[in-house]
Amino acid sequence: MAVTIKQVSSRRDLGRFVDFPNKLYKGNQYFVPKIYTDEMATLDPKKNPAYEFSEAALFLAYKDGKLAGRVAAIVNHRANEKWGHKEVRFGWIDFIDDREVSSALMDKVIEFGKERGMDSVAGPLGFTDFDPEGMLVEGYDQLSTMALIYNYPYYKDHIEAMGFTKAADWLEFKIRVPEQVPPRIAKISKIVSEKYGFRVRKLTKREIRRERLGYKIFEIINDCYGELFDFTPLTSGLIDKYVDAYLGLLNLDYVSVIVDKNNEMLAVGITMPSITRALQKCRGKFFPLGWFHLLRSMFFKNEGCVELLLIAVRQEYRNLGLIALILNDLVPRYYANGVRFGESNAELETNTQMIDSWKLFDTEQHKRRRAYKKDI
Repeated sequence: MAVTIKQVSSRRDLGRFVDFPNKLYKGNQYFVPKIYTDEMATLDPKKNPAYEFSEAALFLAYKDGKLAGRVAAIVNHRANEKWGHKEVRFGWIDFIDDREVSSALMDKVIEFGKERGMDSVAGPLGFTDFDPEGMLVEGYDQLSTMALIYNYPYYKDHIEAMGFTKAADWLEFKIRVPEQVPPRIAKISKIVSEKYGFRVRKLTKREIRRERLGYKIFEIINDCYGELFDFTPLTSGLIDKYVDAYLGLLNLDYVSVIVDKNNEMLAVGITMPSITRALQKCRGKFFPLGWFHLLRSMFFKNEGCVELLLIAVRQEYRNLGLIALILNDLVPRYYANGVRFGESNAELETNTQMIDSWKLFDTEQHKRRRAYKKDI
């Protein structure tokens, strides 16, 4: 029977779109559901400021009357202008192991792009770098994280059979938390503090809101990540969205900010206790009892693992040892709180400075993910 593609046009359709992976991966021990309300808000043009500079359409694939796949087609005009290309992105892609389904979904993405004058397609990518990106190509037998994508091994085969090639690879690391800060990190941290007067500042949620420190943090992120693969500079509307979305989730004991003698913010490390097991238990939904599992993992009984969401350093201070200051602050906090492992976020394989920092620990590179591209 032929594959039928339907564009999402109602709240009910959007719910099916967001919930499809929970059905596709039911019983899979490595898949971690996304937070349902966050996904609904991200994909709603009325709630996501990224639609101010993006066009998007969401598609559902049906075969034999059953939901069989999904994909988002996105034209990010802000990124296209920055990088000088005409690219349509595909994201939120999931499908059963059926080449007709995956091809039909990608055909709709390409059609969407061509109608808007695009000449290439790339993904998986979201509206911005704060959306899930990169297809898992190694590490299918490893537990996923809250922030990143899990997918079956056949996804890679389907995409490459359509003529897509590698655009960028990210590496992920599992890092054992030591009892003591590695000597090299402790030494660099001491030198940097004494020579430049840089120090760690711990924040409170009240300070973040009162001093609008969220903007300063995201200014550093824009500055640090500006030249990374397909990065989209964050607007004030997006910064408001991310501050509101994530501030409540963060345990600020796991966040480190580096400031100079004038209290100017130079770098930030944002990490959080893993909530992957909690998300699996509640399937990403707060109600009826999901809130209990999530709050328990975040603030009361951690899962023994921390997600290292990001470390960002202003470019002009990049080689002055600020990463060591951040790790010197966080590692003892992890160990004291019973955290024994860290999961890095995806690091571009060309980001040698960050990758070299992880090598100072007992580290395993256990996952790899990839963005693909193709001319259309």
